[in-house]
Amino acid sequence: RFNKKIIWVKAMTLHEEKALELFREGYNCAQAVFAAFCDVMDIDVETALKISSSFGGGMGRMREVCGAVTGMFMVAGFLYGTTDKDGEAEKAAHYALIQEMARRFKEKNNGTIICRELLGNLAAAKSTSPTPDKRCPEYYNTRPCLKFVLDAVEVMEEIIKEHN
Repeated sequence: RFNKKIIWVKAMTLHEEKALELFREGYNCAQAVFAAFCDVMDIDVETALKISSSFGGGMGRMREVCGAVTGMFMVAGFLYGTTDKDGEAEKAAHYALIQEMARRFKEKNNGTIICRELLGNLAAAKSTSPTPDKRCPEYYNTRPCLKFVLDAVEVMEEIIKEHN
């Protein structure tokens, strides 16, 4: 008897491909997400990489808010943020957007946006050394970070579609 199993694989978007490429090149999770959207934000990659460089590893490897989530929030701020210091309604609307994005990311990731919780029982979850781990095949095989990068890009792309 022939048992055929069908596996559906989603094609990667250009932003997902760019984020994957940046992360695999050694850029941190925040940089990979933020710089993947340079085309939409109309900024150069070098500027994007510098702006987002502090947020990898959950804010400078302190394992707080996931850098991929921070990168996603930064893109949302760039595209939809407000500069009106007195605009309470605009601020509230933007914060509601950020909370919705966090909700969507949490839905995909066991209800959290916190780096140490996302990493779970991995030794990396406990390490707050400022020295980044070496990027090698084992790093990519044991770390779930690429999934979080791609999840953040997916959420950001959904938001962009909804706002256009």
